Amino acid sequence: MKIPKRAGILGIGSFVPEKVVTNFDMEKIVDTSDEWIFTRTGIKERRIAGENVATSDLATNAAKIALENASTKPEEIDLIIVATVTPDMTFPSTACIVQKNIGATRAAAFDLEAACSGFIYSLSIANQFIQSGTYKKILVIGAETLSKIVDWTDRNTCVLFGDGAGAVVLGEVDENEGILSTYLGADGSGGQFLTQPAGGSRLPASFDTVNNKLHFIKMEGNEVFKFAVRIMGESAKKAIELAGLTSEDIDFIVPHQANIRIIEASAKRLKVSMDKVYVNLDKYGNMSSASIPVALDEAYKAKAIKRGDNIVLVGFGGGLTWGSVLLKWSI
Repeated sequence: MKIPKRAGILGIGSFVPEKVVTNFDMEKIVDTSDEWIFTRTGIKERRIAGENVATSDLATNAAKIALENASTKPEEIDLIIVATVTPDMTFPSTACIVQKNIGATRAAAFDLEAACSGFIYSLSIANQFIQSGTYKKILVIGAETLSKIVDWTDRNTCVLFGDGAGAVVLGEVDENEGILSTYLGADGSGGQFLTQPAGGSRLPASFDTVNNKLHFIKMEGNEVFKFAVRIMGESAKKAIELAGLTSEDIDFIVPHQANIRIIEASAKRLKVSMDKVYVNLDKYGNMSSASIPVALDEAYKAKAIKRGDNIVLVGFGGGLTWGSVLLKWSI
């Protein structure tokens, strides 16, 4: 019987724009305040990409850092997956643009759209390719320029989002390391709670869609909050159970960085101390699919995680979608 290969992270990198927009800056744009934003979300500032900077630019920079960290040449990459809801354009895919930018001439490439759960979904798919022996090294990227699709007159959404990219090189690792379990889920009946209505085949771009601001993020915050508080804890528990472990076995949790109250509620449900949860929400806001890989990279650089640690990555997003990955850190 053929034993499946174990996939793990060989290298990691992240990249965020230089421009910082603080809550005090937001006070000058919309009717809000630093206190209102921070007490309700935990966000103090966010990074915003320049007018001529696209998602592929951030993704390319993060990818190059991850490749260097993994001591991997671009031509060694077999597949590139970019998780994003803000592609450079509908087609070609952002992954194909990154492939060209880094010179990964052997790689297949595609984008994946699962909103803020995108990096978890992409990691799960890449895991299957490596387990089956189809590919040896895969570049998984979460990258967003959400500032391009927020309505800067809507104080309920524009204060929440930021831009950034995180990337990992996934490859074969020792059998006692790497990804131990993955869990994905979706509930399309809640899709209307978090959406960008126009720009697709349902509502193609027109004078009316632009005039009615239908190309911007629309969110029913209370509904998303209730869903997230429930599903984050459930999703993390599922990955832990699938790996045959308990909450006591978990060394660190890297959650999607959407709202501090959601993160704290999830930790409480798991009976895990916040000391074991990485939070950088205050610096970056919600970067959708980039949130988890950027936070994971920062935790690694800060030596908050070490080789052999059991780490849970967990997220939720539009769709509605959710997912979790439990891995034993391999670098």
